Amino acid sequence: MADRLFVTCEHAGNVVPKEYAALFVGHEHLLPTHRGWDPGALKLAREMAKRFAAPLHYDETTRLLADLNRSVGTPDLHSEATRHLPRAERRRLLEAYYFPHRRRVDAALATAVAEARAAGDRVVHVASHSFTPELHGHVRTADIGMLYDPRRPGEVAFATAWIDALRSKDAALRLRRNYPYLGASDGVCQVMRRRYPPSAYVGLELEVNQRYVEAGGPAWPRIRRTLLETLGQALDLARH
Repeated sequence: MADRLFVTCEHAGNVVPKEYAALFVGHEHLLPTHRGWDPGALKLAREMAKRFAAPLHYDETTRLLADLNRSVGTPDLHSEATRHLPRAERRRLLEAYYFPHRRRVDAALATAVAEARAAGDRVVHVASHSFTPELHGHVRTADIGMLYDPRRPGEVAFATAWIDALRSKDAALRLRRNYPYLGASDGVCQVMRRRYPPSAYVGLELEVNQRYVEAGGPAWPRIRRTLLETLGQALDLARH
């Protein structure tokens, strides 16, 4: 039995399609912030996929148009730039810039899970994200967060294996479980948990503090190397 890595990045960029540029007049200041995208998440996702020869699916359209990590019908799907649009226009927007990514992920993951189950393996889906160091005046108290569903033993075991490997590699890292968000909240991984049994699918959202990206220097490449090296260990250790 083996783990097969599958990587996604839902907030990979802050691109505004030309046909919707007018909607962002007055909201331009949000695009380079955490509201517009997850800085660093795509770079890390690409490195994970390359290191482990894993499929990678991402989209660089700003989350302010439609948040790819939210379900249709949830309040956070649209931002202040788009939620005022007529229902028909919001639907056209989703058909052009939301559903294509979700459908690609759905189809690719269905194939990956079917192939893994046929071989007695399972899929480990890592969704690469990053979080702002400070939100609403509160400083976030973690360098890395692991978001998973505590009701699924395989996810608990995988997150534990990765956290233990990280602690052994760099004891100074501040590591937290289900922080700064709850792993069982709405998102791509939560949708997939409803479709696939715990024995076949492990979903984990990786959250890295954006202060590493913002600061530059050697710390950002170092934490990425540490995550890659320890991910390999976690993939080996989680089922032993």
